[in-house]
Parts: sequence; C-alpha cells; structure tokens
Amino acid sequence: MKKFRMMSFFFLLGPSFLPNFIIETDTGGGNKPETAKDEFKSPELEKVASGLKFPEGPAWNGKDTLYVSNCYGDWITRIKADKADTFLQAPSKPYQFEKTNGLTVYKDGSIFACEYGKGAILRFFPNGTCQAVSEGFQGKRFKKPNDLAFGPKGDLYFTDPLAYDKNNLDGVIYMISADFKTTKPVYSGLGFPNGIAFSSDGKFAYVCESAFQRIIRFPVKEDGTFGDYTVFVDLPGGDPDGIGFDVEGNLYAAHFGGGGVYIISPDGKIKGKILTPGKKPSNVEFAGDDLKTLYITEDETNAVYKTKVDIPGLRLFYSPEIK
Repeated sequence: MKKFRMMSFFFLLGPSFLPNFIIETDTGGGNKPETAKDEFKSPELEKVASGLKFPEGPAWNGKDTLYVSNCYGDWITRIKADKADTFLQAPSKPYQFEKTNGLTVYKDGSIFACEYGKGAILRFFPNGTCQAVSEGFQGKRFKKPNDLAFGPKGDLYFTDPLAYDKNNLDGVIYMISADFKTTKPVYSGLGFPNGIAFSSDGKFAYVCESAFQRIIRFPVKEDGTFGDYTVFVDLPGGDPDGIGFDVEGNLYAAHFGGGGVYIISPDGKIKGKILTPGKKPSNVEFAGDDLKTLYITEDETNAVYKTKVDIPGLRLFYSPEIK
C-alpha cells in the first residue's frame, strides 16, 4: 500500500509528482485555475489497488467492500480492508458477460452493472450468479451502456453513448422501471452521455455530456422522464466522467484527461480540485461508515486511490444501509 502526502501550495511535476488539493476561483468556462491564497490543509491520497485495467464504476456496499470494473479486462475487482481480489470474472453463469463499466449496489446487496461489451444492464448477486435485467429497446441492443443510478422512486437510469462526436448526437438516457420489467428512453440526442447522479431531493438528474465537456442538469418529471436540460457547468480541458454528490450539494466530478476531480458548488461554481497521480481519473465514490472516504478510479496509473473529505457523501437512492 503506497501513500502520497499531499502538499498545500506547490507541487513538482515529474517522476516524483505528488497529488495535491488546490482551491480554485470560478473558472468562468475555461480559465486557468488559481491556487487559493489561504493555506489549505490537504489530506492524504492513498493508493489502495493497482494493476487494474482501466478501472471504472466504483460502488460501495454500505459495509466494508468497494467493487470496481475493469473496462479493458474481463473481471470485477473487490476491495476490502484496502486489499484487492477478483469478485467475478467472465464468463459468469447463467449470463455470459464480457466487460462492465458503471456499477451500483442495490439495497439488497446485489450489484447492477452496465455491460458495454454486449450492450445490456446486468445484475450480479452476492453468490456470483448473474442475470440480464434489460438487453435493449424495441428489438435493438443498447449501444455502450456507461453509467447508472437509481432515482428517488426506485427506477434505474443509465446512459447509453456510442459516438464521441458533437455532430452525431446518438446518446440516450434510459429508465428501467422499479420492478425491472420495462425499459424506456427518457432523453435522446446527446453527445456521449456519461456519468449520472441525482440531487438529494430527486428533483434533478445531472449527466456528464463528455463530447461537449460539460455537465447538464435535467428536471425529473412526475412520471420519471426528463424535461429539457440546462448547462450546469462547462469543464474544458478534459471530459467530465463519473460524478457524485456530498450532503451539502457539492458535486465531485472526475475530469478524464484533466488530471483531477473537480468540486463544484450547487450553483455551478468551481470550489476546488483534487489532483490525481495520472491525467485520467474516471469516477468517484463516497464510502465508509461516515461516507467521508472518497475513492477515485484513475486510468493512466490503472489504480484506485482514496482520501478523506470533511463533508460526507450523499447516500445514494436505494443503496444498502450504512453499517
């Protein structure tokens, strides 16, 4: 287990690069971040797992285990007490899965997963069995399911992108009903929809639209579908990827290619940035009995890191009880 001590003001780029916490002023859509004038006492960033293959989709089981996808591999990693092993490896019976991306743990301990190799939403049970929850819409397979989140009424939402192209808006957001029997699109015509998260009251859904390097916000209608979006924040210089809220409404956004995790206030202002050892942080997850441990998956170093935060993470809808 390797630890990195964060520095408050300055860091050296190079082989001995150390992650850092910086506080930024509002970038106003792409200005260079500025270091805060007042000293910020940074926590440690600790590597808890390495040797993964494009880690993604960290998901906490509410007790003692973090699950992580290996997008360029064929297995799901399990991290417990900062030790990693393999939870599942393809093929898994009775459903033969190939590659998973976004994960989320349901209230009963089962894991829902975006399977982007075949284009499906899967459910893994604690005993290792796997079943397909939804494999397509109107006779067509999903494209590349990316990330997923339960909404306030128990419906499961997931993003389904394909082209990373501003001129080919083929991305769709789908909703699977709370009884897991029906699937329908709730919004289409997006430029690579990626990470998804809900506000604490469930009235808004936030989605990373990576092709436009921005996060957009949708009002959630009574029937669970989405109204027209507004742009919540632009994050140039990288792709907003996985996201998660704390209890005060701040949004943590992995900035893939930008080398850090942005902390964004409820009104869309940049409050700070957690710098990562590599340039490709892909996702975040709050964990621990107080939800004050932030896990970060990072794809340049193929590792998982953690750090302590002062504000607890927001407990996800329909997630297991915290023990």
